[in-house]
Amino acid sequence: MMNSQKYTRQFFKAPDTGHRWADKTYIDHAPVWCSVDLRDGNQALVVPMDMETKLKFFQLQVKIGFKEIEVGFPAASETEYDFLRALIERNMIPDDVTVQVLTQAREHIIRKTFEALKGCKNAIVHVYNSTSKAQRDQVFRKSKEEIKQIAVEGAKLLQNLTDEAGEKYRFEYSPESFTGTEPEYALEVCNAVLDVWKPTPDRKAIINLPSTVQLSVPSVYADQVEYISDNLKYRENVVLSLHPHNDRGTGVADAELGELAGADRIEGTIFGNGERTGNVDIVTLALNMYSQGVDPKLHLDDMPDIVDKYQDYTGMTVNPRTPYGGSLVFAAFSGSHQDAISKGMHYRKEQNTDLWTVPYLPIDPTDISRSYDADVIRINSQSGRGGIGFILEHDFGLRLPKALASAIRDEVKLESEHQHKELTPNEIFDLFIDRFEDVRKPYGISHVTFRQHNGIIATITTQFGNRSAEITASGNGRLNAVSNALKKAYGLEYDLDTYEEHALEKSSSSRAIAYVGVRSRKSGVLYWGAGVDVDIIRASVSALLTAVNNMVNAEDTALSE
Repeated sequence: MMNSQKYTRQFFKAPDTGHRWADKTYIDHAPVWCSVDLRDGNQALVVPMDMETKLKFFQLQVKIGFKEIEVGFPAASETEYDFLRALIERNMIPDDVTVQVLTQAREHIIRKTFEALKGCKNAIVHVYNSTSKAQRDQVFRKSKEEIKQIAVEGAKLLQNLTDEAGEKYRFEYSPESFTGTEPEYALEVCNAVLDVWKPTPDRKAIINLPSTVQLSVPSVYADQVEYISDNLKYRENVVLSLHPHNDRGTGVADAELGELAGADRIEGTIFGNGERTGNVDIVTLALNMYSQGVDPKLHLDDMPDIVDKYQDYTGMTVNPRTPYGGSLVFAAFSGSHQDAISKGMHYRKEQNTDLWTVPYLPIDPTDISRSYDADVIRINSQSGRGGIGFILEHDFGLRLPKALASAIRDEVKLESEHQHKELTPNEIFDLFIDRFEDVRKPYGISHVTFRQHNGIIATITTQFGNRSAEITASGNGRLNAVSNALKKAYGLEYDLDTYEEHALEKSSSSRAIAYVGVRSRKSGVLYWGAGVDVDIIRASVSALLTAVNNMVNAEDTALSE
């Protein structure tokens, strides 16, 4: 039985800094990104990546545009050690990319880390020790002063080993379990570390504030970050970094509010893989910025390829509803959503605007190599005429009258329910042809001639069953004259209700399509037909014939029932 009384709040409120972050409404520039997929993400996999897979993943991260990549914990295992050596010895690290290695603030681990780094041009050595009250009391059983001294001694050893190696490695310190640490004490430890390193403009230090376990609402974390940012020594020479986890499901919110609170850098993983519920999802953070008109400085334009490679390398799956990357995140099945998207797309075209404000789509899916037909307008029994009309126009060049769009919607709904599945654009188009363009029974017309005399006189050769007849009738136009000939031949009772036509822009030839609606005098129902031909008259006659046949077939079926 659940008992909430066994829990208490484990975070510590930061001293009041005025909550200045709350006055900001958006992030106006990209942070420094550091991918930790190869370390934090890898250690969270059921089956960690092997050497060659990690090398391929590293290359993907470079292609995406990460300039800082945490490649592992080289003192933790031979695989981690060998991976870093392979990157260095195979000369796989571009000159503009800095690799980051993680080490605990323990002497033998730090020394092994520096062995692994030999020959590396650009590196960040990331040292950490846990500072939270829970860890101090329960795990280490040490005082605040003793824990601070661990951090200071680790910082000194990093400095000494770097000097001995004749390198200019950059340093990063994390008070691990920062979210469970008293903010004043976390600041004290960080400043003690900075006093060892004495960062300069050309060799800045990184102070990283990990939300190792989320313990509060994001606003509390933002206050903690703002407090540290305001009170760090050497602040102008410090890159303030965040490493949010996702235990409470608010990793993205923690990162975004933390940036507003003064953070300069974000550590995370693509799609949020990591211990427990994962790290912050960098794809989501970056494309959230992009949707606000801010360049995230990452190359995410081929999202399907990134997703495929990520899944292949890690064995993980990207949930269909994962923001931006998921297969269904742009999908609109709802009729009202589809209609709004369709109208939004038409509005952009009418207004000739480059600004993206289409309802229900926070970014243009094509910006990340997703398509409107396969990824956005998805058609099933819940779909409306707007979405179906959009598919037929976008993919096949058809601009349906509203009533015809409603008619094909009804047909699609029945077909989707019958097959218990989503219909593809080609299946929808085939259904349109079958129901509204290619209905040749019970009546047929094989030949039509026209002459002008007090209007238009049409002579049609029409078929019904095995019988053929030649019928002549007049009308106030060619289509009207053909319609009157059909009525005369078979005693049909209907009125021409709607006629529309347009060129088929998607066609490879100069074909046109005509839409004809006839309204039955018996039932008052509107029946539709469409015809396609290089000659608009032939297209119109074909559309009329299909509409009439649809009417006759429907009313005969109704009588037989």
